[in-house]
Amino acid sequence: MVRLFRRKKDDEEPAAGDEDAGLIAEAPESPAAEVAARAPEEALGDDAAPVSEAVDRTRRTWFSRIGGMFRRGLTDELWDELEETLVAADTGVATTMKVIEDVREKVKREGIKDPEQALGVLKEDLIATLEVDTGRGHIWHSNGHKETLPKPAVILVVGVNGTGKTTSIGKLAHSYKLQGKKLVLAAADTFRAAAIHQLKEWGQRAGVDVVAHKQGADPGAVVFDAMTAAEQRDADVVIIDTAGRLHTKANLMEELRKVNRIIQRKYPEAPHEVLLVLDATTGQNAMHQAKYFTEAVGVTGVVLAKLDGTAKGGVIFSVCDQLEVPVRFVGTGERPQDLAPFEPREFVEALFSG
Repeated sequence: MVRLFRRKKDDEEPAAGDEDAGLIAEAPESPAAEVAARAPEEALGDDAAPVSEAVDRTRRTWFSRIGGMFRRGLTDELWDELEETLVAADTGVATTMKVIEDVREKVKREGIKDPEQALGVLKEDLIATLEVDTGRGHIWHSNGHKETLPKPAVILVVGVNGTGKTTSIGKLAHSYKLQGKKLVLAAADTFRAAAIHQLKEWGQRAGVDVVAHKQGADPGAVVFDAMTAAEQRDADVVIIDTAGRLHTKANLMEELRKVNRIIQRKYPEAPHEVLLVLDATTGQNAMHQAKYFTEAVGVTGVVLAKLDGTAKGGVIFSVCDQLEVPVRFVGTGERPQDLAPFEPREFVEALFSG
């Protein structure tokens, strides 16, 4: 059992019934319930825009060139050009050098002369780079394949404002609703009124309940009320939105530590996942954010949002390689269903297709 923070006996937690008592926005009945009989693995990511479409700009701009490079022969110029291309695609210098060294060493060791075979070695190395699993999470494993859900499954979602955090929460809620799960969303990003409003809109859109206080309220109180509501309503999943402003590390840790203590009062093994939402369009800046949040809050998985809006999707390799944090989902479009479980082989094949 992994806990992100240690609880202290003398900590005071917010109580229900305070001045900022939580408001539960009850969702109307949703047509999504009609398809709830489908198996969970069929419902999650069902009808999402395919990953191959989402990575189209990355493929056309950078990775489509690589096949031509190999077909010109296994020369020193090939490796130099490959290095430039991967770095330009935001794969990161350290990860790029590691991949190229691995591929060159295997090509030499096995006496590979066929360019297509060498290209296959590169693909397999890139796939292996993405196949990381910390084992810290309690919901997903092996890059997206779900285990039996804890009840309630508590998912803490973190990330910088503007990354697509609240939208990703809405998409995840939509997926679980299609599985016939009962959800409670906690609007614990009380720093921005817009965040509360946006989460309520997504809750209504997905047909799930949202627990919210007024702007500036204590995030811990919101989480307390969300946990209470989840217990009363026998909810299957609780998804908690958090503030995305860039605090100092100490302040961020303290705020999330308090949230975590409140969660653990009811569910000692929770949160079962800490999902970091990264904006794929920000390139290596996403890598810096991933490092910061991983060190601060013990991230168990990544949602790579806006993958369809960038030509530099290579950052996914450096996140997995340098931080050893698995990508669990990718945002493949703007619709509620456009959240796809991440599969390393499918992703790499899509980059090199065509």
